[in-house]
Amino acid sequence: MRKILIVDDDKKTCVLLKTYLEKNQYDVILSHNGESFLAEFHAHLETLSMVILDVMLPDTDGFALCKQVRQRSNVPIIMLTASSDETDRIVGLELGADDYIAKPYSPRELLARIKAILRRAAPETPSVRYHRFVGFTLDLMERTVTDSAGHPVALTGLDFQLLKYFTEHPGKILDRGLLCEETRGRDAGPLDRSLDVQISRLRLRLNDDGKQPALIKTVRGAGYVFSADVSVSSV
Repeated sequence: MRKILIVDDDKKTCVLLKTYLEKNQYDVILSHNGESFLAEFHAHLETLSMVILDVMLPDTDGFALCKQVRQRSNVPIIMLTASSDETDRIVGLELGADDYIAKPYSPRELLARIKAILRRAAPETPSVRYHRFVGFTLDLMERTVTDSAGHPVALTGLDFQLLKYFTEHPGKILDRGLLCEETRGRDAGPLDRSLDVQISRLRLRLNDDGKQPALIKTVRGAGYVFSADVSVSSV
């Protein structure tokens, strides 16, 4: 069973959510403050499939916890945010969250998000394993990226999925809706900046100048284009 760690100080909602997710074959661990969350996170670090963080907590906030999780693990993270506060969503994504869901939400919607993220994060057995570009190597089987010196590049699952899609379509203009659908399983609203934040984060990871990017270029009014030559191989 996939193991999910949830931190939210709304105990009643947590219990209902735990019951719902367990009926759908997930093993759920609950915590209600930052201290207990960190204890559970370190105790189950090697077996966690996902972390769900509420932004507002009694002793800390979800942003601080997200940052600490990312220092130790690339486990997928979903942030629970205030419904009208875009700032929460943007900050969470900048810190390495993979997705967000606005409160109030239905357990069914959260379950759909969980399934989508875990499906995209699942290991592959592709006929083509490696995508290589400007000194970087993307390993589709291990879901890792290394630079020209062989050093690992720290990417979240969402970062990896976006980079994978870019390297599968080099030189093509990819619109925002398509990129959001491929990485999050849904289209982006006209005021949704989450994709822009994600691409800025990916540029940073790849040392692509944010002001004058040479690798992931913005095409105004159209989307983005991955401008590097990509070679693919199985070895």
